[in-house]
Amino acid sequence: MADGTRLDAGLAVPRNLASGQTCPVIVMPAPLNDLGRLAYLGMIPRWTLGTYAVLMYSQRGLAGSEGEIDVAGPQDVADGIEIINWLSGVEGVDSNRIGFFGASYGAGTSLLVAAADARVKAVAGASAWGDLFASLYENGTRHIKAFEALVKLFDEERCSREFKGIIAKIRANAIDDEVREFARLRSPKEHLTAYNDRALPVLMTTYWHETIFSVPAVVDLFTGLTGPKSLLVQIGDHGNGELPGLFGLIAKPTEMTYRWMDHHLGGTAGDGTQPQLGIRSEYMHNLLSDLSHPDWAGYALPKQRFHLGAVPAGRQDAPMEQDLPQSGWIRSVQAAGPDTGIVVAPKLIQTGMAERAGFPHVYQTADIKRDVAAVWTTEPLDRPQRVRGDLEARFTVKPQTQDATFIAYLLDCDPATGAATIITHAPVTLTGQDATTVTFRLQPAHYVLRAGRRLQLIVDSYDPFFADDSTVPSALEITSPQGAESYVDLPLAPLP
Repeated sequence: MADGTRLDAGLAVPRNLASGQTCPVIVMPAPLNDLGRLAYLGMIPRWTLGTYAVLMYSQRGLAGSEGEIDVAGPQDVADGIEIINWLSGVEGVDSNRIGFFGASYGAGTSLLVAAADARVKAVAGASAWGDLFASLYENGTRHIKAFEALVKLFDEERCSREFKGIIAKIRANAIDDEVREFARLRSPKEHLTAYNDRALPVLMTTYWHETIFSVPAVVDLFTGLTGPKSLLVQIGDHGNGELPGLFGLIAKPTEMTYRWMDHHLGGTAGDGTQPQLGIRSEYMHNLLSDLSHPDWAGYALPKQRFHLGAVPAGRQDAPMEQDLPQSGWIRSVQAAGPDTGIVVAPKLIQTGMAERAGFPHVYQTADIKRDVAAVWTTEPLDRPQRVRGDLEARFTVKPQTQDATFIAYLLDCDPATGAATIITHAPVTLTGQDATTVTFRLQPAHYVLRAGRRLQLIVDSYDPFFADDSTVPSALEITSPQGAESYVDLPLAPLP
């Protein structure tokens, strides 16, 4: 690079290009793993046999590259632009047909370089992010377990001084303007105008149980794009779906990427079919499902409001019903310990892999401790139903400590056995000890419920996914005052 830093890179070109013949080029910044750019080796034959040149590289500080890790920041964007400059002088490369593809860390780098350089004519990002701040700090809550996993993969000693300072602040829960600006500069959503002014074709993929990056932020970015766009949402967690494709096998994210680049750049790596615009999705937990809609507004079902009620005499759980708002009740939740009987995901990534294999984690709802969790349950469903789209909840909560976190989980429960699987969740952190009414989004979902199942909403104050050794769980008082009754809005409709 211009400053003397050496980046580990590899260039492959199609064989037997005729004299004067040029081909499109795909640039692939590395995902975050020890292999760096070598994680893409399995894709090289498809690209080159499809008449593409392809350059894969490891960003600064990653794998075999020198320098300090910038986390897809301004230095990484500048490197991407310098690589484009170099490629423009390579014989046989058509500098008017440049595309970027990346997975995870490479997806963010690809989207940000594409925003900065108009020579990029198409971009695809698998396991992409839209808003880095929302991914680190959702509803005022640190995603501390995912954050520490990322820092471990980066190798803290290789991080820039700036990033080390951000790491220290996030660990100390000192979220200030410096942290916000660091995340803003690394958020593709900040570049909607650049994407839309050029009508840049953008393909992104994410997961229903993504535990690393914010899914609502990816949906918001997709919705804000006005050029050619496609969003794939799959069963599982970060990186699960594209992994076979990176090894050279068949996978939806990579097959869609080949078609996307063929259509917009003119190669032949795909199967010859046109790329699909709009939303394409699987629903939990049917790996063979494949649905499509032109946009998110048409994809998401109309919301149905379920009001949360008081615990009836002689019962331990409260009703969740579609009738009149229920006000005047109070639910007390004690400060939870590390074993509440429910977690967002027992293991990062691996829980999602099991979901993709048809083995979602099973919760025994009878084991969820009712003194540290409040539970609301519907009557058994009289017919199969589909949850598809955005979810929203409203609670009035009075915490007993400063900076109290509570987590809402929505489960699909079998009343005969008490076994349940998770549909979605969201954390919220409140500052201060006054009663506060908060309305918030849960992670979007696409889930099919069988007849006879119950929907179950659970709220507690501790989940190891959002907690570290310094976290002090709070007792909570959940209420439903007149005019601000508690509810959950679900995009729910009977199956045809």
